[in-house]
Amino acid sequence: MRMMQSAKPWLLILCASLLAGCGINNIPSYDEQVKAAWGQVQNQYQRRADLIPNLVETVKGYAKHEQDTLTAVIEARAKATSIQVDARTLDDPEKIKQFQAAQAQLTGALSRLMVVAEQYPNLKADQNFLALQSQLEGTENRIAVARKDFIAAVQTYNTEIRTFPGRIWHSLMYSDLPLRESFEATSADADKAPEVKF
Repeated sequence: MRMMQSAKPWLLILCASLLAGCGINNIPSYDEQVKAAWGQVQNQYQRRADLIPNLVETVKGYAKHEQDTLTAVIEARAKATSIQVDARTLDDPEKIKQFQAAQAQLTGALSRLMVVAEQYPNLKADQNFLALQSQLEGTENRIAVARKDFIAAVQTYNTEIRTFPGRIWHSLMYSDLPLRESFEATSADADKAPEVKF
């Protein structure tokens, strides 16, 4: 009897150490990585949204008759910043699709703005415009990296809750954490190469 009572603490320590190495904490860790990666995606989109007013003002001075393009950029920015997906709504695939669509619309409007800028040699040489254009290009690259990191975090998380032993831990302890949606191409015909005509 005494031998059994003295063995209980050692048995508990052995069980605890076995459980610590079996992946029980992977699911919440990966869930937090997904949320952090999404926060970085939002951070980069916000950086882009913050650059746009300065870019629009710089272009306005040179391209006064391109009001439609400038208005489209301003409206797309307003729509893109009005749709927020945070950690609480990250599980809503419809909300993510709305967010992606708004960001794709803003990307298209910015592309049209850059085409307009190409038509004005003085604007292309303006130091403010060049600096803003460079910052915007850098931000677009950061957005691509942040999206890639988010996709990788979602893949790791989804793989963990769909494979052994994570599937067991998910069903026993973390069933409230659903599979996550990843980014998808949102622009029409994104899988086709653009046509270039001279």
